[in-house]
Amino acid sequence: MSERFEVVGIGNALVDVLARIEPGFLDAQSLTKGIMTLVDADTSDRIYAAMPPAVEKSGGSCGNTMAGFAALGGKGAYIGKIRNDQLGRIFRHDMTALGVAAPVAMADDGPSTGRCLVLVTPDADRTMLTYLGAATELGPEDVDAAVIQAADCVYMEGYLFDKERAKQAFIKAADIAHAAGGQVSLTLSDPFCVGRHRDAFRALVENHVDILFANEEEILSLYETRDFDAAMQAVRAHCEIACLTRSEKGSVIVSGEAFHVIDAVPVAKVVDTTGAGDQYAAGFLYGWAKGLDLATSGRIASMMAGEVISHVGPRTESDVKAAMQKIVG
Repeated sequence: MSERFEVVGIGNALVDVLARIEPGFLDAQSLTKGIMTLVDADTSDRIYAAMPPAVEKSGGSCGNTMAGFAALGGKGAYIGKIRNDQLGRIFRHDMTALGVAAPVAMADDGPSTGRCLVLVTPDADRTMLTYLGAATELGPEDVDAAVIQAADCVYMEGYLFDKERAKQAFIKAADIAHAAGGQVSLTLSDPFCVGRHRDAFRALVENHVDILFANEEEILSLYETRDFDAAMQAVRAHCEIACLTRSEKGSVIVSGEAFHVIDAVPVAKVVDTTGAGDQYAAGFLYGWAKGLDLATSGRIASMMAGEVISHVGPRTESDVKAAMQKIVG
């Protein structure tokens, strides 16, 4: 294809439903605070009915990253799977309106478009219940080779690894990208997701991934250690670049012998941590795509994470392009 993309994301196409709740709500619904849990349609419907007023937005981890990437001025595309229903059409329209090409596969039957219930407690932590719906149907046949070949980098969310056919889709995309001279990036997404698929993730990082994104708990889980330095030394031998986030401690970016400590951007009040990792990845990938050095890319990433935790919702709301330009100088 003639159109080029800097980054093509592959992820679970979901609609986010965000609500502020009191801690007692989690206990009443027998939910574990602070993690992402996969649920079936009936459970999603039950929790949704009990939730206080909510805000519904197209989302999904990778979708949030691609939206942030576009907000910075990056040229991106998104591959996922939705149902040809109201939520599915909203998802596709929203992504396109944000400036992200959306060659998502739209099914005429099967499960409905997926959704993620995001429950935000007063301490800004978030508990997520995800009904994947149509996203679970993503398979190798949904990976458009022409789109992947037209990209400088493919970005995959780790949540996809709960389904075998999605794993196959990722391997196909990675192979196509590398054959075309592109790079492959992965976010580990969730420490429990890592625990479920540790061997598969390790094999991917060692054999297919050039740029890895992980928070502290995820990288510790990947290498089954409680020593962050040990995990950092392990990962630097397995991929070209590793971006490891540590909440208020900022982040560490390692590449071969290079080592960069990136400070967290201070915010007046942490309102909602939803999307912090997603937007960090957006910022770093933007800097990488523009040929900026690792430290500058990391500062853009930190700015993006700081912006998104200052308000409710997983996507940026202020002029992040102007903020980025100040960092670049």
